[in-house]
Amino acid sequence: MTDFIRTQPAPASSNAVPTAAEPIDYISVDIYDQTYHLRGDNPDYIRRLADIVDAKMRAVASHGKTVDSLRVAVLAALNIADELATLEHRYDSLAGSQESRASIRTRAHSLSGLLDSVLGEERKIS
Repeated sequence: MTDFIRTQPAPASSNAVPTAAEPIDYISVDIYDQTYHLRGDNPDYIRRLADIVDAKMRAVASHGKTVDSLRVAVLAALNIADELATLEHRYDSLAGSQESRASIRTRAHSLSGLLDSVLGEERKIS
């Protein structure tokens, strides 16, 4: 996994306001009623990821009877891992078929060239 998201400890005081000389180097996101302070290269992307995780955890919690947030997090992670594995499989299938298409195109081009040479020789004979 890339290191585009790094956890950041909460500011010393929740009332602390960064000054112009002190740029904000973290983003606060809420996931399953917990606030996390993260740093990364793209705050909008981090928010989107946090929203996905939050939604998945809430979906898992709504289908089960567990209130243990760690268990909900693990089940949500398993669901997300399943989605990733499914997408990787679909990607591999598509990539394989693109290679097959390229191979078919190469062979068709070769056969077309052979056909042109045979037809060219036939014209010479007539």
